[in-house]
Amino acid sequence: MARVFSKGLPNAPIVSFSASASPMLSTPSGKVANLRSGCSGFLPRSGLRLKVDRSRSGVIRGRNGAAFHVRCEAAAVAEKEEAEASGEKFEYQAEVSRLLDLIVHSLYSHKEVFLRELVSNASDALDKLRFLSVTEPHLLGDAGNLEIRIKPDPDNGTITITDTGIGMTKEELIDCLGTIAQSGTSKFLKALKENKDLGSDNGLIGQFGVGFYSAFLVAEKVVVSTKSPRSDKQYVWEAVSDSSSYVIREETDPEKLLLRGTQITLYLREDDKYEFSEPTRIQNLVKNYSQFVSFPIYTWQEKSRTVEVEEEEEPKEGEEVKPEDEVKKKKTTKTEKYWDWELANETKPIWMRGAKEVEKNEYHEFYKKTFNEFLDPLAYTHFTTEGEVEFRSVLFIPGMGPLNNEEVVNPKTKNIRLYVKRVFISDDFDGELFPRYLSFVKGVVDSNDLPLNVSREILQESRVVRIMRKRLVRKTFDMIQELSESENKEDYKKFWENFGRFLKLGCIEDTGNHKRITPLLRFYTSKSEEELTSLDEYVENMGENEKAIYYLATDSLKSAKTAPFLEKLVQKDIEVLYLVEPIDEVAIQNLQTYKEKKFVDISKEDLELGDEDEVKDRETKQEYNLLCDWIKQQLGEKVAKVQVSKRLSSSPCVLVSGKFGWSANMERLMKAQALGDTSSLEFMRGRRILEINTDHPIIKDLNAACKNAPDSTDAKRAVDLLYDTALISSGFSPDSPSELGNKIYDMMAIALGGRWGRSDEDSAESVTEDGSAEPSGSTSSTAEAEVVEPSEVRTESDPWND
Repeated sequence: MARVFSKGLPNAPIVSFSASASPMLSTPSGKVANLRSGCSGFLPRSGLRLKVDRSRSGVIRGRNGAAFHVRCEAAAVAEKEEAEASGEKFEYQAEVSRLLDLIVHSLYSHKEVFLRELVSNASDALDKLRFLSVTEPHLLGDAGNLEIRIKPDPDNGTITITDTGIGMTKEELIDCLGTIAQSGTSKFLKALKENKDLGSDNGLIGQFGVGFYSAFLVAEKVVVSTKSPRSDKQYVWEAVSDSSSYVIREETDPEKLLLRGTQITLYLREDDKYEFSEPTRIQNLVKNYSQFVSFPIYTWQEKSRTVEVEEEEEPKEGEEVKPEDEVKKKKTTKTEKYWDWELANETKPIWMRGAKEVEKNEYHEFYKKTFNEFLDPLAYTHFTTEGEVEFRSVLFIPGMGPLNNEEVVNPKTKNIRLYVKRVFISDDFDGELFPRYLSFVKGVVDSNDLPLNVSREILQESRVVRIMRKRLVRKTFDMIQELSESENKEDYKKFWENFGRFLKLGCIEDTGNHKRITPLLRFYTSKSEEELTSLDEYVENMGENEKAIYYLATDSLKSAKTAPFLEKLVQKDIEVLYLVEPIDEVAIQNLQTYKEKKFVDISKEDLELGDEDEVKDRETKQEYNLLCDWIKQQLGEKVAKVQVSKRLSSSPCVLVSGKFGWSANMERLMKAQALGDTSSLEFMRGRRILEINTDHPIIKDLNAACKNAPDSTDAKRAVDLLYDTALISSGFSPDSPSELGNKIYDMMAIALGGRWGRSDEDSAESVTEDGSAEPSGSTSSTAEAEVVEPSEVRTESDPWND
């Protein structure tokens, strides 16, 4: 940017410095000379030496005393822009009635919160008085205890809320109630912070200065009568809804005078009279929203009591009526109804006390009252966090799980109750404070500086909320971990039965907490079919050569125990996890590893057990290579390939899945989905590989058939039946169950072959293989058939019989 030195004194030359050119000197006559070159005709031969005159800002002087005034070109531009930007200032205008309508009907979701806001205001007034009375004891006077009383009147359709707090003067009425969004509490807190000797009181609730106007949610007219101990007069503030004005007058009725405090009377609308003038409804609202306000709250309630009364005995028939003084009287009891004040907030906020000060039975009692439970919690934790976010919390693990799966799927629960300075804000959260898989946890969270919206109903998304959520989750895991390590194993067993599936859901949804979730998981195993085993115990019991954690996913514990995949592993004393719940397999696949051990599905191909004899395996593979190709040719596209198995010991064959497709269990689950996509089912289904056990007689027979009679119809039929049987035993579903049944019936007919004689005597003849008939009775005279293995059964026309 160019710099300009302008003349500051009369007839002083102007010097201009440019970033891109040599310095220039301008005289009053308009001549310009370059200070670096070409200046001899204008300047003295000795040249011009410039020096800064520090005694006069913005002036430089030559050797001969000539003065030059410095002016920055950028400053000149800024002055010009400022002059252009300056203009008239205007104040925002607001239509008060419209603004009030927005505050009342747009900020709050539920009408019932009006009582929470007014009780909070009353609590603030009491807090202010208690605080100020420390230095000014005369403010308390003889006006009684610090308390709040709420009296609904169903007959007249009114609610009266009275507190014995600090009250307001006329000026304060205008300032606080006459100025919208003017928070008296905020001003009070600011004054306290400025006075370092007094400090600040964090118990005050008000923030925004609009809570009072929530009264117009249900009221068509509001009357505020208030008496400040600093004033001799009592004033009445009165306003109606949908109005832009209010009235303040002095109270002159002696019967309505207050000793101290504020009395608010709401004249309810026609639509709200029935609901909010009902004493029981008011008491329930107080218990829900203001249960833990630090001052006693009394509500006007109808009660009943039993009293003794004297009644005259009625004369019997035929008896003369006696004088009144001689009439006998008998005592009886009657139940009479009466109205009286009842304390509505008996339960104390135990989270405000230290954890060491609260007994176990107090936690249990608080849990039952707050969450309407009848069982004691399995575990609880009480903690306070400080730092960036300060809050107190008590969390519980319920004694019983949800009765249906909807609560698992739905992240919205009523289990976490959020309080701000002991005033209930909300219990309607959608994962802001807890993730879905921990939605079973119940508890209270109380903070003084949560980022709420103006209605104090919605928790706004912010960094503070994320930090709070992280700490709550961590404390919850600590509580569950402590429960798992307790001496009473039955408690954690009960927890796992009720909430184990929630933690498995966490394996899928919360990868960041895998290290905390995995040690809490429990499974049945091939070595522990009756008791649940942790992954830590599994790793401790692993052999030296075991490099992985093996698992098998099935639909039940019984089918897992008898699965053919297990045979070789059980023989080698390798433990296998049984995943018998639908969510188990997906959860384990999301974990992938634990303590540097990979999870391996034993129902999939390329199972490595670590102790194979490579030479023997190579010889066996060469010997049965022809059979594998022949079976693959018979089955066609049903299988991807046929190979010799390393996992079988007693079964003839098994059908395993490819590495990257669904297992048999997953395929079954996906087929059962109500909204499953059949097109993706075929795409995601893993390739199927038939593994054969070369030590089994059936495979040896088929090997002989492959070499001696590869075109035999019976051999091909045996291969088809072998595949269908492996399909079922491996956990897959047959495409045509009826077709499979017919194949089994045919094989049974061949195996039986009438060898024990026909029981139906109507069948006179049986057809022999050469087409001739013989009497059926001839078979009955034959000797009893010898029981042989199925592989040893041969027909006379056996094409590959030795």
